[in-house]
Amino acid sequence: MKKIFLIPLFLFPAFLLPAQKGWFEFQEKPASDQSVIDMSDWLDKPAGKHGFMQNKDDKFVFEDGTEIKIWGVNIADNRIFVERPVARKWASYLAKYGVNGVRFHKFSRPGYRDENVSTQLSLEYLDKLDFFSNQLKDQGIYYGWSHIYGHSPQPGDSARLLSYSEIKNAGSGHLKGTTIGLVHFTEDLQDLSIDLTVNMLNHKNPYTGLRYADDPGLSFIELQNEDNIFFATTEGFLMQCPTYKALACREFSKWLKNKYGSHEGLVKAWGKEAIDAFDKNQTGEHLDKENIFPMANHVLMSSAFIYRPDIRKRLLDTALFLFEQQNKFYQRYAKAIRATGYKGALIGSCWQAGDNVAHLYNLYSDYLIGAIDRHNYYGGGAGGHNMSEGKLQNTSMLSSPGSGLMSVGMQAVVDRPFAYSEWFDLSPNEWIAESVPLIAAYGMGLQGWDASYAYACNYPHLVNGLEAPNHGVYNADAPMHMGLYPAVARMIYSNEIKEGGYLGIQKVHIPSLAEGKLGFDMNIEQDWDQKEFKGTIPPKTLVIGKVGIEFVNQFEETPAPQLSSFIDTTAQKLYSTSGQLTWSYGKNNYFTVNAPSTKMWVGFLPRKKVESGGYTLRCENPFAVVSLNSLEKGKTLSDASRILISTMGRTRNKGMEYNAAGDSLISKGEPQLMMEGVRFTLTFPQNISGKICILDHNGERTDEWIDVKGKNIRLDGGRYKAYYYELCLDK
Repeated sequence: MKKIFLIPLFLFPAFLLPAQKGWFEFQEKPASDQSVIDMSDWLDKPAGKHGFMQNKDDKFVFEDGTEIKIWGVNIADNRIFVERPVARKWASYLAKYGVNGVRFHKFSRPGYRDENVSTQLSLEYLDKLDFFSNQLKDQGIYYGWSHIYGHSPQPGDSARLLSYSEIKNAGSGHLKGTTIGLVHFTEDLQDLSIDLTVNMLNHKNPYTGLRYADDPGLSFIELQNEDNIFFATTEGFLMQCPTYKALACREFSKWLKNKYGSHEGLVKAWGKEAIDAFDKNQTGEHLDKENIFPMANHVLMSSAFIYRPDIRKRLLDTALFLFEQQNKFYQRYAKAIRATGYKGALIGSCWQAGDNVAHLYNLYSDYLIGAIDRHNYYGGGAGGHNMSEGKLQNTSMLSSPGSGLMSVGMQAVVDRPFAYSEWFDLSPNEWIAESVPLIAAYGMGLQGWDASYAYACNYPHLVNGLEAPNHGVYNADAPMHMGLYPAVARMIYSNEIKEGGYLGIQKVHIPSLAEGKLGFDMNIEQDWDQKEFKGTIPPKTLVIGKVGIEFVNQFEETPAPQLSSFIDTTAQKLYSTSGQLTWSYGKNNYFTVNAPSTKMWVGFLPRKKVESGGYTLRCENPFAVVSLNSLEKGKTLSDASRILISTMGRTRNKGMEYNAAGDSLISKGEPQLMMEGVRFTLTFPQNISGKICILDHNGERTDEWIDVKGKNIRLDGGRYKAYYYELCLDK
């Protein structure tokens, strides 16, 4: 054992302090079972031992009454269908980092199914899914199904469909030839999705000995990924299928005739200008011809358009019709799933429908099925799904409280569990490390969210670079993301971050939406996967107390929340209602976490001591995450004899360059991850005595130890080429 004697910071003359810049290469060696960060013994094995995961008010609760929070990841596409040694390694890797849930995503595409029909997975791929599912279950990791992302009919399905050829030629890109945006209008397409799901549930997994319908390791089923009826014409899906377009027009016309009696009654209600208002989609509209076009476009139903007097009534009627159509589909689908005996959680879809009435109808449609689930992303740049030189979004979410990834909480509903089934802070944003503690402390903690699945886990190991090979910027295996899981998962599973009190509840009366009455201001800015929410309830409410939507029985106005008692404008701080979280804004943007077994500092910390629950940190980096966690379950930091110190600074590819303003990437470098060592002094509330072990990048002990005595310890990640440390105290 090699000892390093630590000299207290105050004994260093200023000119002898280590240089402020110290970057090192990320290094990973083959994993062993000796990792200090290993969380596999924190997981409740096997998954399903408490029965099925179900909704109970606003929580996920097992059949025996045990509550559960899922801290998970997505595994998508062919990555699910791996060979057995890889499946074993993957399950162990996830357990080590504290992952207790996997969202198996978009795994029913052509290539994984029977070659002739779309309602059966192939036997080869089913066997791989069966084995992987069982491996996860044995490790205490629950798996859920998000299997359908644009169902692709096959030739053997053609006799069942109104027009197979139209569907096969519709759409574009990865959604070409799918039922996305169309499936809500007609039962022939719906039956394909339903039959596939039912067939999968009735399949018996030979490794568990159970049908999937009977396996409580299957925690949820999502009816469809990123799809709803409110954008069927946004991308032209309906317009590319004349048979299905005619059917949708007939159904809408019948609905209108039932409401208004005649074409004259319709014109009187809508106004003449509303007929043929969408002449690029339909002309010569007349109720008797049954050709009134249902404009399924959430952009047109947004706040920017729906108040136009010439089309307002038409859009409001269309929104209500679409809402009812989607409900019929979801109820048929859910009934078929329940008929198999499956008792786990159900999710309608994870996809938001713009803002205003379409968004709220769609949210209520999901509410009627079960848990609420949503997606959001942040960061990224010119390369989109991949990283490339050019402009980028290189701002920190800490500069605007409640923005970015946190803003999705504006869609949580007060009496339903809330899941965040896809999210990520995308490269080449430099501040990626802020996202994991942000979602864990403020989302899973203060807001009381119930499940998180980062997108996406691509390999059974950490990835040495900002991008995941073959999956671009969606790289949850990056050390600055997955590397922080052992800290935040301990915090989440200890249930030590208290939920806040409700400060803002948006009251939604569904019948009033038919008149366009909301009762609150709403402005949702949506750029594909990235969304921002503003309105009567300001975003900063999300970092102070709970925010939610409540579906009420009569119309109510939503008052603005009273936040002043939680804001110190002089000190520029926002305090959570729980008293455990403090957000500093202004010159330095950062937050602190004060919980019994966790202390955490995240962001752009000032060059002075920052306190959290009696512990103080003085950080020398421009940006950093520093976390203290008890390594002993059930013990607080003051009781524990072993403490994990996790750190993370900025990360870049080797040779990566930004412009001087930081808003453009000049070179993305090569796939060797460079990590900025975090340099800090930590002061304990009492004298301590013991040793610190420098851990390698797998979290395993090295032969470097530091003697500790007194209140202060100073660590330099650049010097030690480390981001994990184990503090062993003399007790």
